[in-house]
Amino acid sequence: MISGLTRSAPALRQVISFDAATGGAASFDELLGCQAAPPEVPIPAPEDLSTIGYTSGTTGHPKGAMQSHRAVFLNTAAVFAVQARTPDDVMLNALPLPHVYGNVVMNGTFMAGAALVVLERFDPAVALAEIARYRATVFDGVPTMYAMMLADPSMPDADVSSLRMCAVGGQTMPAAKMAEWERRAGAPLLELWGMTELGGAGTSNCAYMPNVHGSIGLALPGLEARIAAFDDASVTVPDGEPCELVVRGPFVMLGYYGNEAATRATIEPDGWLHTGDVAVRDDEGHYFIVGRKKDLIITGGYNVYPAEIERVIAAHPAVAMVAVGSVPDETRGELARAYVVLRPGLPATETEIIEHCRPHLAAYKLPRSVRFVADLPKTSTGKAMRRELKTLDS
Repeated sequence: MISGLTRSAPALRQVISFDAATGGAASFDELLGCQAAPPEVPIPAPEDLSTIGYTSGTTGHPKGAMQSHRAVFLNTAAVFAVQARTPDDVMLNALPLPHVYGNVVMNGTFMAGAALVVLERFDPAVALAEIARYRATVFDGVPTMYAMMLADPSMPDADVSSLRMCAVGGQTMPAAKMAEWERRAGAPLLELWGMTELGGAGTSNCAYMPNVHGSIGLALPGLEARIAAFDDASVTVPDGEPCELVVRGPFVMLGYYGNEAATRATIEPDGWLHTGDVAVRDDEGHYFIVGRKKDLIITGGYNVYPAEIERVIAAHPAVAMVAVGSVPDETRGELARAYVVLRPGLPATETEIIEHCRPHLAAYKLPRSVRFVADLPKTSTGKAMRRELKTLDS
């Protein structure tokens, strides 16, 4: 049947059959036995295109970031160096390998000569069981994965004693959840930050330096980072002032595939890449993400970033996961609304969640409403999609 169909595709040059070859198809077994000389494969230059990684689409339509061989190699090397990963490590990974975070973990495994256990998809109970089964020493995940494992009924009896280090990226993780995971796992949880436009990470907390919860760490070796003024990217603001995080160096993408306008809007002529993240830098060089520029909620003229509210709500003992979005308001323009997934068997009310926030947030930053939901809209990598939260109101 297939042989007959191929006659309607005149451009098709070769059909290979894994079964008995008929109708002009070539036998796969015969091809394996062919002694033909291998084709010459040109050695790429470091600045040549390696891969096209597509952005996760949490704040808009995915774009194809063209990554060079140098960017992919140096990024992977830098992450594994500052996190001190070794050939003796067994890394458990449920991140999609085409995504930059999963890609760095995979490539780094080859680079370090370590072992990688890949889960077909993330399930909290399965992940906890596989950590014990393979005596995994390293686990990589996004914040929702850690939140789901902490809330899973199998967690109290799970054996995670083999873990020596864990890493989290993709979105900022509330410090309260990080501390809870470290207490349970008995291993440090190092937060990193990255972008598809960098081929992976751009900053990370380091294995032999203080692990600062709430911080995305220090700029990786080879990458420049600074906090630039919103209205002039050439101006660096003082430490402690929130503005846009911009980066420059060999990790930066070649551009967006087929989208020169977006490339020009993202990369300055002198090489600085606009990340779209609002951050602050402390006097030791640690960076702290405040939120995304596109996620900003303006309520009564005040700027409110969802991530700040999420960090506070996540510390409530009944909260498994939380994401904050905006709802329109005739008086203030926008109001913050929290969407909360509760832990099994731990109830909470809207009033309790709001009152929990009151001692920790200015009055204008308080969520004005809370919706309790079964799950949050997430990307394929497990990142919460704030722009899709409104669909939970219908």
